[in-house]
Amino acid sequence: MDRSFDIKDALAENRIFLSRVVAAFVLMLLLIAGLVVRLVYLQIVGHEHYATLSKDNRIKISPLPPTRGIIYDRHGRMLAQNVPTYSLELIPEQIENLDDTLVRLQQMLNISDEKIDQFQKQRKRNKSFTSTPLLQNLTEEEVARFAVARPYFPGVDVYARSVRYYPYGELTAHVVGYVGRINESELKSLPAAEYRGTDFIGKNGIERTYENQLHGTAGFAEIETNAQARAVNTVSTTEPVAGANIYLTLDIDLQKIAYDALGEYSGSAVAIEVKTGGVLVFVSRPGFDPNPFVTGISGKDYKTLQDSPDQPLYNRALRGLYPPGSTVKPFYGLAGLEYGVTDFGHRLYCPGYYRLPNVEHKYRDWKKWGHGTVDMNEAITQSCDVYFYDLAMALGIDRMHEFLDKFGFGKRTGIDLFGEADGLMPSKEWKRASRKQAWYPGETLITGIGQGYMQVTPLQLAHAVATLANRGKVFTPHLAHQIVDADYADSIELLPDEVIPLKAQNLDNVIQAMINVVHSPRGTAGRLDKAVGYQIAGKTGTAQVFTIKQEEKYNEDAIDFKMRDHALFISFAPAHDPQIAVAVIAEHGGHGGAVAAPIAGEIIDAYLNPKNKGAHEK
Repeated sequence: MDRSFDIKDALAENRIFLSRVVAAFVLMLLLIAGLVVRLVYLQIVGHEHYATLSKDNRIKISPLPPTRGIIYDRHGRMLAQNVPTYSLELIPEQIENLDDTLVRLQQMLNISDEKIDQFQKQRKRNKSFTSTPLLQNLTEEEVARFAVARPYFPGVDVYARSVRYYPYGELTAHVVGYVGRINESELKSLPAAEYRGTDFIGKNGIERTYENQLHGTAGFAEIETNAQARAVNTVSTTEPVAGANIYLTLDIDLQKIAYDALGEYSGSAVAIEVKTGGVLVFVSRPGFDPNPFVTGISGKDYKTLQDSPDQPLYNRALRGLYPPGSTVKPFYGLAGLEYGVTDFGHRLYCPGYYRLPNVEHKYRDWKKWGHGTVDMNEAITQSCDVYFYDLAMALGIDRMHEFLDKFGFGKRTGIDLFGEADGLMPSKEWKRASRKQAWYPGETLITGIGQGYMQVTPLQLAHAVATLANRGKVFTPHLAHQIVDADYADSIELLPDEVIPLKAQNLDNVIQAMINVVHSPRGTAGRLDKAVGYQIAGKTGTAQVFTIKQEEKYNEDAIDFKMRDHALFISFAPAHDPQIAVAVIAEHGGHGGAVAAPIAGEIIDAYLNPKNKGAHEK
């Protein structure tokens, strides 16, 4: 039997082995070189970057929200403050059965389903080991009730928090405003570093306008955490800087007098310090209590406010649009004198109506049998419509628009509040652009007595009469007087924005006519003529809510209250050294002299005679 033997080639095997060893060695060298390069990069080149990442895994930044600034009135009385309160909060991670815990808490403390839903939404945005509020503003009774049962609620506790509070409630709701919880859309636009840890933001009023100043600067704490991201130790702390305090020009005593004086009427009263533009009174009635909005008003309560026919959420002083009625007559009278289309002594016969040439339609005077022959002084004093129909035709709508624009009619005043309405001072150009229609002579007539398309806000009326009292010096109305923080006190500049060039004699004549409105026996606001030691210059107005047909009569007692005319009054005092200008609108109040003028009189008297404030409040 043949056997074959394989002869091994030792030399070839050695070569193969040697090549494999060399390849393995080269590979090891490459791996070692790569490792060395990586170590050099990690330890030297990328040291700072990776050290930071490592620190971030170990150190967490916890925001420290600042204390919100206080809002004061001109005399230092707090209009918005921070008060300590108790909050019931849950840490979901420490609760074995969250649903059961919520049910038991709801039964024990009468917590609404809406509050439970709010908690669930907030909980989902937080870490499971973060404390999330369920119920805020706990009463002492609720705190005591929970304290007894606390051992049966692991992960639930009561914490002391600071919450915004408005001590004057509805009196200041439309001017101071309120804060509320930050919503999703606001969260996207806010600087994350400043608002981390902050739950509230100014929603309207001064709270919104001066949010940046009131909010302050957030601080932070560096907290050492373990692998589960739980706090172990506080490494360092940078304290937050409290928000600035803001002092307003508002006088809360006058505010209350004005609010109470409106009584049963919805409407507005605005008073301005003539020589500065500072707003003394900013009333919109009815108001509402802003405090429930801070921690979250219930859907039912909010709907009640929204559906109320009195519209308490509507800021009438800032956004309410009304025909100014006869309150614009002094301005048109001044326009006629300035443009030279008439003179103060020009006399006109008023038969109780006015007709355009070749037109049968009668534009009626408020006084059916007419005022007889009157000049401008008597026309303003007695509020003769026919005189101002004729003056309007002589001026023309474009000059009327041009002149009243200088006093701020039809445009925002620039007050430091969001949401101000523009109003409307019509012109031919405006009608072509907005209505695609020509302007008619009859529209000029009714604009001459403050009706038709013309619309103003109470704030605009107060601003206009303050400018008139100031003899053409225009001050932008403002509420914030001084902003004070730990480092500085910044006061609002008190210089006029511009000066309307007006002839002194024309001003004197028109102002004297406005004095006669109050102090003449035939003046439409004669009820204010009393021994107060000073003179008031004013003008009454009545704004129609609906149009009366040509042959119909207006019978106030026979129509529904909501269809009655609005009562208006503008004024300033003392007439020859004006300190305060006031505009009042009482919705459905009828006659300005009977309803709106006495309200203005109370405000003026309380301001000029501070000792009388208490008497007006009673």
